[in-house]
Order: sequence, then C-alpha cells, then structure tokens
Amino acid sequence: MDKENVFVKVWKAKDGEVIMAICDCEILGKRIQDGSLILDVSREFFGGEKMSKEAAIDLIKSATIANFVGEVAVKCGIEAGLVHKDAIITIGGIPHAQFVMML
Repeated sequence: MDKENVFVKVWKAKDGEVIMAICDCEILGKRIQDGSLILDVSREFFGGEKMSKEAAIDLIKSATIANFVGEVAVKCGIEAGLVHKDAIITIGGIPHAQFVMML
C-alpha cells in the first residue's frame, strides 16, 4: 500500500531556507550503488514523516532546497513544478533529482 506514499523530512534553517529530503517508502534505509556512484538513502536524512504523494506535493512547494530519490518522490518534484524531466539521473536504476531555488 506504500506505492503512492513517500517519506518527507523537513529542516527550516535560520536564514529562511526550507530543506527537504523526499524518498519512496521501499528504498528508505537502502544503499544504492552504480559503479562509483553511491546513494545512501539513510533513515537519518530521509526518514521524516510518511505521507501520500498528494500531501507531499503540497508540502514540497515551499522548499528552497530538495533532494528526491525514487520514482514516486521524483514524480512529486515534477508535479510540484520543481524538477524538470531532463534533470533526473538514475543511480542503480533508481531515479534521483535535486532542486535549489536561486534567489
């Protein structure tokens, strides 16, 4: 039943930055390797609140920096208007994207 759910962790910095880490539920706690690239989807960094894709999309619209790992997570970034499809890379078959708002 987690197919459309993600974990979202939010940090609010003193300077106003809103940093978010979003990952698919089934990859939380896994280490993904593709050649020399390693992506550690750690519980410490990504293990925030579990929520629906729709709730995540609403929340991540307020991010100034975001890190997306997994199919559902990256789709959230696209649907929120933060990630362009050409900015997605794949590590070990898992989609990954990052977003930074430049002011």
